[in-house]
Amino acid sequence: MAHLLVVESWVGSMSRLLPRAIREGGHEFTFLTRDLHHYLRSAPEGTAHPLLGARNVLTADTNDTEALLPEVERLHAVFGFDGAITSCDYYLPTVARIAGHLGLPGSRPEAVENACRKDATRRVLSDAGVPGPRFAVHEEWADIARAAREIGYPLVVKPVDLCAGMYVRRVDDEDQLAAAFAGLADFPVNARGQRRAPTVLLEELLDGPEVSVETVSHGGAVHVVGVTDKSVGGAPAFIETGHMFPAALTAGDTEAAEQTALSALKALGLVDGVVAHTEVKLTSAGPRVVEVNSRPAGNRITELVRHVTAIDLAAACVDASLGRAPDLRRTDTGLRSAAIGFLVPERTGTLASLDGDPLRDAPGVLEVQLAEPGRQVKAAGSNNEYLGHVMAGDPDGAGARERVEALLAEVRSGLVIR
Repeated sequence: MAHLLVVESWVGSMSRLLPRAIREGGHEFTFLTRDLHHYLRSAPEGTAHPLLGARNVLTADTNDTEALLPEVERLHAVFGFDGAITSCDYYLPTVARIAGHLGLPGSRPEAVENACRKDATRRVLSDAGVPGPRFAVHEEWADIARAAREIGYPLVVKPVDLCAGMYVRRVDDEDQLAAAFAGLADFPVNARGQRRAPTVLLEELLDGPEVSVETVSHGGAVHVVGVTDKSVGGAPAFIETGHMFPAALTAGDTEAAEQTALSALKALGLVDGVVAHTEVKLTSAGPRVVEVNSRPAGNRITELVRHVTAIDLAAACVDASLGRAPDLRRTDTGLRSAAIGFLVPERTGTLASLDGDPLRDAPGVLEVQLAEPGRQVKAAGSNNEYLGHVMAGDPDGAGARERVEALLAEVRSGLVIR
């Protein structure tokens, strides 16, 4: 039995998948957070809160890494941790520093930090010759406006240190750019109380479909688990509206996406002890890296992978954090594809009606999770405002997406927001 230090987490699906994987692997965990109430505000899925399975629940200032390191060193002397892990983007660099400080398995802290900062990722990949969009990084408005003119509109504005698509916007002119810049300036602290960098990333707008490459690295080798496709809506925001695994691509496009992701991971140094989710655009000029995430995919992509291949990426993440070779053996699950579609609110108000019960017994349905009436709804500007999802599989081929879209159409027909 191994003992993991879990530092913070999300309140979404991965925060439940990770404790489950720890438990099913025969391990135990100590949970460390700066604010326990953050995890008690949301009702958990299922019958038991995942933190009830923790051996210990401790508090410390997880936002002050320099003060935290000697604290976890003292905890390590008492509990003897075998690995450190998190499912929260904002604490991936912290966990990498902790693992390095305690001599535990994990990727190099610098590699994780560069992957978690979009501007650093761009610079590292550019220096290594990995294809990406034309970009510029600035803080001051005059520099940003000048760089935008040089790149050319339309372009994409991104914060360098947020996730879930927050404040990522397409802008078509300088007025829209100014509005996006002001919006970022008005959000100086993230949801975990960490002060944000004022840096703004500008990128050329890429054409073509977007996919993600799911990988597991161990012992200096990167193993490709597969490629997932992505649907994006909500313009001018970039909201993920659905995914399918495996992506319905030609063999050539699949190979191009995989090789581009592998080049990015190698350039960043993410080649050991990490489950990664690398986003790639298949443009008319060839594949381009969008982002590299040094953690398992969100939005239940891990579950799509599991339904089709039986590979458990949450369990692989646990194994990687312990320095163990993850189990990447594929099993015939009876499904050839699995897809998920998200219900994205397009207006603000109160959810008056939403009924998914008739879908639960529909052929091929794997999951239905929908918000309860009475909830306050905000028109979506990121991946944080979903009203639920439908997941379905196809035993015959790549028809899972079509099934999900038909099911979501039924749900939307009964959606009422007042």
